[in-house]
Amino acid sequence: MSSKIILTITQGKLSGKQYIFESRSTCIIGRNDDCNLQIADKVDMTISRYHCLLDINPPDIRVRDLGSLNGTFVNGKKIGQRQREQPAKEAVKLNFPEYNLQDGDQIKLGDILFQIGVEVEAQLDKNPDLSSEEKNTKPNFLKIVKNLLDLAKNGNPDLQSLSGYRLIKSLGKGGFGAVFLVQHIQSNRFFALKIMLPAVVSQEQAVKMFLKETENTKTLNHPHIIQLLDYGFAENVFFFIMEYCEDGNVWDLMQRSGWRLSVDIAVDITLQILDGLIYAHDVDLPYIKLPDGSLVKSKGLIHQDIKPNNIFITENNDKIVVKIGDYALSKAFDLAGLSGQTLTETKMGTPAFMPRQQVLNFQNALPEVDIWATAACLYNMLTGYFPRNFTGDPWLSVLQNNPIPISQRDHHIPKKLAQVIDLALKEKPQIYFQTAAEFKEALLKCI
Repeated sequence: MSSKIILTITQGKLSGKQYIFESRSTCIIGRNDDCNLQIADKVDMTISRYHCLLDINPPDIRVRDLGSLNGTFVNGKKIGQRQREQPAKEAVKLNFPEYNLQDGDQIKLGDILFQIGVEVEAQLDKNPDLSSEEKNTKPNFLKIVKNLLDLAKNGNPDLQSLSGYRLIKSLGKGGFGAVFLVQHIQSNRFFALKIMLPAVVSQEQAVKMFLKETENTKTLNHPHIIQLLDYGFAENVFFFIMEYCEDGNVWDLMQRSGWRLSVDIAVDITLQILDGLIYAHDVDLPYIKLPDGSLVKSKGLIHQDIKPNNIFITENNDKIVVKIGDYALSKAFDLAGLSGQTLTETKMGTPAFMPRQQVLNFQNALPEVDIWATAACLYNMLTGYFPRNFTGDPWLSVLQNNPIPISQRDHHIPKKLAQVIDLALKEKPQIYFQTAAEFKEALLKCI
């Protein structure tokens, strides 16, 4: 039996109603009709439009107030509330801390009371032998990758795909992973070796789920997508051997160029990204085995984390060639529950390139979220600004702050191009361009 989070309303007009979460999820509670849990009608002012956010990764759950008018209460203690004189649009400037919840805790919003239930599988995934100090220690990625390569060299059967490589240098790191430059000894070719560490001691189901998604990524073969050549899982570490782009990424290029790129370069980069997405959103994927044993073919893979840092650059005959990197890996890692709870701790870079639909439907994002993110990258390349203003809580900013028309950031951008970019960033009631091909066609017409 897997872990579950069960929210039961024990007080209020919805008393007795239950909500069950069995996998990595986010949940926004409020009275707006686009909330995951709409628990009040639009005239019930005791509940704010976007009242609080739950970050769920069974058996863990956290809560965070989103600058509500009447506050969120945990076991009778208020954890957040904007001042009475502050209008709802000012709530976005606030950023309240998050609180871990336990089995039996209660959350109160207006007159509605939630009881938290936590059902934990027999074998806990978290390592009980680690001390608190060890859990909070940042991993030494260099030491980890050296150990993997040494084990591979000494014949570890789970690491044979790494046995022919030597370590050259570090290329960068994040909270759960790092990327290194390695050289294939026999061919002398350079590759990128990425490692990712689960935040919890891995459970078999989550590992299988992530490796299945990784196999999907490996099937991608397109000139504008980084090729994943091999991957594996050993010593509680996921590793990936990938194509290496020697000229860094678009964020690096922007930094070298004073944070703004010319229209020609920015649009060319965007068209290449869209070509990669046109392919990936329609690619045939490996067959999936259903519970009854039958096989079905799936189609299309969504990236869900398009941003300048994930668009890599190489040169071919003095022409910039870009390739989408990290295709679906980070999001698949998170959705498998392997990253712990990271959504509410994510740095500004990701929400800055995320449409509101992705915040509201974290688990089931559609291809158009990649289109919106690509338009946000183009906006960023041309202006040096993010499409939205971020002044406090990043997730509430995504929900409540509309993108600023690009001509207000830079009036020199050609009018027709500005109009297309503004359309591409339209997200209410839905994202304007539903396919990468539609956005590409619109860009080609305006230039």
